[in-house]
Amino acid sequence: MKIAALQMVSTPDVARNLEAAERLLAEAAAQGARLAALPEYFCLMGQRDDDKLAIAEAPGRGPIQDFLADQARRHGLWLIGGTLPIRGAAADRVRNASLVFDPEGRPVARYDKLHLFRFEHAGERYDEGRVLEPGTEPVAFDAGGWRVGLSVCYDLRFPELYRALMTPPCDLLAVPSAFTHTTGRAHWELLLRARAVENQCYVIAPAQGGLHENGRRTFGHSLIADPWGEVLASKDEGEGVVLATLDRTRLADVRSRLPALSHRR
Repeated sequence: MKIAALQMVSTPDVARNLEAAERLLAEAAAQGARLAALPEYFCLMGQRDDDKLAIAEAPGRGPIQDFLADQARRHGLWLIGGTLPIRGAAADRVRNASLVFDPEGRPVARYDKLHLFRFEHAGERYDEGRVLEPGTEPVAFDAGGWRVGLSVCYDLRFPELYRALMTPPCDLLAVPSAFTHTTGRAHWELLLRARAVENQCYVIAPAQGGLHENGRRTFGHSLIADPWGEVLASKDEGEGVVLATLDRTRLADVRSRLPALSHRR
């Protein structure tokens, strides 16, 4: 199966972001992708953290969810919709939700980001807990015979989440992200390749990548890695499509030559 990680430099304007996502999805489909993944917050990189509250949608209803369903159906794609804000239990909090649609445009999975990012360094300060409430459980789904585990950005630093997704083993792990430039430069590729190696599966990591209108700079370097930890394709910064092919023979070969998954205790 050919898969596509879509890299964006999203803005505070939802309509412009959906136009960019539509363009990238069409490009991915034209190049033969059967599964595509958008980055975290593909629909909005706001001026303030609480801008997410204004565009938050109810589960199963709203223009952003309708857009994702329509794009999946139009292009016949398994579509991992990056993340978008979905209303939570509290009026002043939302869930950072990754929604998945099948090639008929039907919703098949929803994962709410479990781990909320907080970071302070040299004038940079982030605290997602101000406006987000965490999810509660791991989620995986079947995409035409490929088991896909869902995660989001900061989740990447918590290997126990990915171990929980490996019963039964996933073939592909999805990590839509908006890593800061500072943390991405230090740890992004290192962590993604580690998750691929320790779980002996493919990893698709679509990212925000560039200088945003709100002044934030994200690291980009969207990539697809194979079960041996080799980077099959990547893009440094800027909008674009990263393509690679999932190979069942490669997956089986890695797991048979080094049967680490069966050695877990």
